[in-house]
Amino acid sequence: MAVLEAQNEPGGTVRSDRGVHPDYVSDVLSAFYPLAAASPVLARLDLAAEGLRWSHALRVLAHPLLDGRCAVLERRVQDTSAGLAQFAGADAEAWDSMYGTWERIGPDLVKALFTPFPPVRAGLRLARELRAAGGLRLARNLTLPVRRLGEEEFAGEGGRLLLTGNALHADLTPEAAGSGGFGWLMSMLGQSQGFPVPVGGAGALTAALVRRLRRRGGVLRCGERVASVVVRAGTAVGIRTARGETVDAHRAVLADTSAPALYRELVGEEHLPPRLVRDLERFHWDFATFKVDWALTGPVPWTARGATGAGTVHVADGVDGLTRFAAQLAMGHVPDAPFALMGQMTTADSSRSPSGTESAWAYTHVPQRIISDAGPDGITGQWSAGEQEAMADRVEKQVERFAPGFRALIGARRILAPPTLQALDENLHNGAVNSGTTALHQQAIFRPTPGTGRPETPVKGLYLASAAAHPGGGVHGAPGANAARAALRRYGLHRLFHRAQKV
Repeated sequence: MAVLEAQNEPGGTVRSDRGVHPDYVSDVLSAFYPLAAASPVLARLDLAAEGLRWSHALRVLAHPLLDGRCAVLERRVQDTSAGLAQFAGADAEAWDSMYGTWERIGPDLVKALFTPFPPVRAGLRLARELRAAGGLRLARNLTLPVRRLGEEEFAGEGGRLLLTGNALHADLTPEAAGSGGFGWLMSMLGQSQGFPVPVGGAGALTAALVRRLRRRGGVLRCGERVASVVVRAGTAVGIRTARGETVDAHRAVLADTSAPALYRELVGEEHLPPRLVRDLERFHWDFATFKVDWALTGPVPWTARGATGAGTVHVADGVDGLTRFAAQLAMGHVPDAPFALMGQMTTADSSRSPSGTESAWAYTHVPQRIISDAGPDGITGQWSAGEQEAMADRVEKQVERFAPGFRALIGARRILAPPTLQALDENLHNGAVNSGTTALHQQAIFRPTPGTGRPETPVKGLYLASAAAHPGGGVHGAPGANAARAALRRYGLHRLFHRAQKV
């Protein structure tokens, strides 16, 4: 097996460096991995045998408020419940009940999510558990907008904040159908698995995968951009590199690329059904991403004490602030008070920076196509140096509101605007980190286009193995595993798949 990587190092969105400050390890793109911790795909790989170790912050996640209160997702469910009871007494029982439902259906739900659609075997088990856990009423809850779900389940603001902030880890808005299900999923994963990080940096996860690949005889070739898929008689028979080399595929080609790039650039419309070509015109990217990395000389001085010790911090003016942020994005406006999803990496893994300091980052979203700036800086989306600095300052000012003195701790910073993210990984189209929207209209049988939902493509022997395929974005390995199973099934080798993973 040969893996060709366009970049000069492996990892895609899973890598780390010392590019902000030589004494600080910074995760360049992804950082926290609840989906990896829950993934049966990665569990079968036994990456601990390749040296991968996980670390956890004292607290999983926090959402501070300006009045000093803080909704906290703790490591233990009873501690989370006790904290939510400070917002409203009945909310402790509400959280316990929600987690009890997760304990009943969570394992089967994860298995169903991480298998090809439709998930026949896992789906049957899940259907049985759903009936026992409330059936249609639970299904209704999972399709609710997260604002509505929070209002129905919690009397106070704390539980609503946890659900809504977690829903906005994707490009879902508080009023979007299905955002309640995603917010619940991420909250329950955080409660059951935590938001772990690889010890030493995100790159440690990639390094473990590379060691396993090579130990099993695989070849990794970095700096090898694929220019096209070689198609003969409707079948993928190899690839051609940008340098003109042809690499034959003895069994299959697995493409870890965005769907538009695969079909339009690597395959070509002449090999595709007209319906698919037309559907690509309606492909819906997720929001663009703007990220800032910091080397801080001290811990973040949160006014709300509950945010201290949390690996992940959501920075926004409550649920209404999140709705306002999402509405500005929907209108094509750069938000004036951006929701910042922030990581305190030394808090989660003490090896990331010197004692008493903090390696930190925050990202926010901006529209794919900017129409105007809701703030005072006139940001147009050209992302000149001035626009990048202005947006980074805007993010920092938002954090400063909740942590006075934060900006005085910044020893160094790095800005990753949407074009920079795309340059680091071409799958991140203008900073879109999920290879397409997480909204219901582009999930399951609609992902990446209607009528698909599986890794097979119209070209025989070619399989979509990226986050553009079901089940979508996140570091969990499911799209690649699904593509591998499909390729092996073509040759009657799929029964060996699980056995081979364990070798």
